Amino acid sequence: MSATSDLNIRPIIERSREDYHKLNDKLSSPAAFSNPQAYQQLNREHQRLSTLLSVFDELENKRRELVETQELLDDDELDDELRELAAADAERLENDIARLEPKVYSLVVPPDPNDSRNTIIEIRPAAGGDEAALFAGDLFRMYTRYAERQGWKSELLNISETDLGGLKDVGFSMQGEDVYRMLKLESGVHRVQRVPTTEASGRIHTSTVTVAVLPEAREVDVQINNDDLQIDVFRASGAGGQHVNTTDSAVRITHIPSGVVVASQQERSQHRNREIAMRILRTRLLEARQQEEQAKYEARRRAQVGTGDRSERIRTYNFPQNRVTDHRYGLSWFDLPQIMDGDLDAILEDLHAAASLQRLQAELEANS
Repeated sequence: MSATSDLNIRPIIERSREDYHKLNDKLSSPAAFSNPQAYQQLNREHQRLSTLLSVFDELENKRRELVETQELLDDDELDDELRELAAADAERLENDIARLEPKVYSLVVPPDPNDSRNTIIEIRPAAGGDEAALFAGDLFRMYTRYAERQGWKSELLNISETDLGGLKDVGFSMQGEDVYRMLKLESGVHRVQRVPTTEASGRIHTSTVTVAVLPEAREVDVQINNDDLQIDVFRASGAGGQHVNTTDSAVRITHIPSGVVVASQQERSQHRNREIAMRILRTRLLEARQQEEQAKYEARRRAQVGTGDRSERIRTYNFPQNRVTDHRYGLSWFDLPQIMDGDLDAILEDLHAAASLQRLQAELEANS
């Protein structure tokens, strides 16, 4: 049985059962339908608790079956044929438990209020020059391919290319079910180790790229005073003459109180570029506010549960070894070509399980 089996989540499960029955009563009340938004929130929580209790009960049944099977295997009088069948059953049950445990832990931890938000992703090369810019382009393609696999909608907000086909920076939004929940652990410094196409001697280079995953702000989330904005317009430009306008359509907005500067030149309309820049500005201001609140929360709890700090190297893509390693949780995956083509399901599933376990351990420690 795994070490995580020692986590005592039974008090949480019992409270969840009580909450589930209370929500049953609320959702069956005619008053629940008077506020559609509140009803949707109650229904989402009801579905989460229903899934949690169902998976937990299945896990408990598997654990009981495993204990009974192991007791059978300890019987010295068991004949060889039955012992072989029991051993196969034990292996199957251990695999089932290993699959169900992380799922239970991920469901126990309450969801992030931002999980259902649309998301803005910004990718920029950090260290490594042209190779970093090329890898930034590879990551952009990886995430957009993953979005296609998920059936999400992607919208390019801003892009600046290099002469070699890499990216100086790119910003794009994603819309779909639980986009932020799925991608929020991608925030951080991504390191690549490979032989660049520009390297004639075959020497392996190490470069880094930053990825920012931001829950998109709505207008009601962040109130911005127009007097606090400095808005400049200029002519758009791009590598190879792309997106070059003869009019001042590009927009740069400076939020004077915070010093945050955003720009958009992707569209040919100045009005559209201003709209995009304001979306990015609101999102960055919301992120700053939420990070400040998160820092206060963590200081009170004295527990590090993961902040997505972009100053930390979170992942290495090692092409010679065909391996991706996440340094936060010590996890590795292979088959880099598939991963770079957007096959991120295994990575994201493992990361969410590890992050949920870490948060759960911190919660249990804080309440012990």
